[in-house]
Amino acid sequence: MGRRKIEIEPLEDDRNRSVTFVKRKAGLFKKAYELSVLCEVDLAVIIVGSNNKVYEFSSVDTRELLNS
Repeated sequence: MGRRKIEIEPLEDDRNRSVTFVKRKAGLFKKAYELSVLCEVDLAVIIVGSNNKVYEFSSVDTRELLNS
């Protein structure tokens, strides 16, 4: 017996959305770091939040990675 698919819907409550964003962002950056270490790859993750603030993770200098 497999898992059921969960419908993903936007969160209506601003506070819950903000808390979820912070947690998911941290998890995504952690996974990106692990991938870069385990697979020895250069990696960049860029997130633009709903407030137009930019968050980034990069295993090397982002400008260097984008210019290559």
